[in-house]
Amino acid sequence: MSEHVRKPDWLKIRLGGNEQFTKTKSIVESHCLHTICTSGKCPNMGECWSRGTATFMIAGEICTRSCRFCNTLTGKPLPLDPKEPANVAESIRLMNLKHAVITSVDRDDLPDLGARHWVDTIRTIKEVNPDTTVEVLIPDFQGRLDLVDQVVAAAPEIISHNMETVRRISPQVRSAAKYDVSLAVLSRIAKQGATAKTGIMVGLGETPGEVYELMDDVLAAGVSVLTIGQYLQPSRKNIQVTEYVTPEQFNVYKSIALDKGFRMVESAPLVRSSYHAEKHV
Repeated sequence: MSEHVRKPDWLKIRLGGNEQFTKTKSIVESHCLHTICTSGKCPNMGECWSRGTATFMIAGEICTRSCRFCNTLTGKPLPLDPKEPANVAESIRLMNLKHAVITSVDRDDLPDLGARHWVDTIRTIKEVNPDTTVEVLIPDFQGRLDLVDQVVAAAPEIISHNMETVRRISPQVRSAAKYDVSLAVLSRIAKQGATAKTGIMVGLGETPGEVYELMDDVLAAGVSVLTIGQYLQPSRKNIQVTEYVTPEQFNVYKSIALDKGFRMVESAPLVRSSYHAEKHV
């Protein structure tokens, strides 16, 4: 077993607990919704919920994949909830969100891999909240680009699909997704005129050179928004952190990414793909 790497002081997390945090928690729970904030043990949950924002996770809370970095439950999912699109849309209305972020578990058990449910959710959100912009963080749909097209046609303002890590490490931490398939998904999104976004984690043993290679790959695919954050081991069953990347190195990554041509870059230890997402529209 590799030696545990001690967490540095710059990764201290501010916990939420104000009135808005309590209201957000109540809205999410009363509508029987799931959020990646809780299932993924996101370090920014306190800050975001205290601001009245949350990233909704649709299609249930059980994923059909078992990626080594992720804390989401894995196994045999329950049937889709037909009321979920309306419940998400109503929660967004109650929270008065100007920008809503939606993600999902992987549903490899479904014939359409959950694409129709995605479309129904996006369209219902827009019907109930016509002034709210929508960002979606989608799975790879097993590389079925016709399913990606369905999501693009529903017209969310931003479509994100995470590369997660560099090419060499991808097979070690992603249970089914493949580096080149993810690039194809992002390319398909960008070629249809949608804003394409991706996110990666560092601290898994990658080198700066590999991060720069990934930047070039996703830029070539048409990605314009990039997020870079520190991988944090959510539980003992997940892969261990190899190193805690310094804030200075995150600043270097941001500077180089902007120089390469990305329109927007978020790069800091606690950055996650949906962190301050409203700035990316």
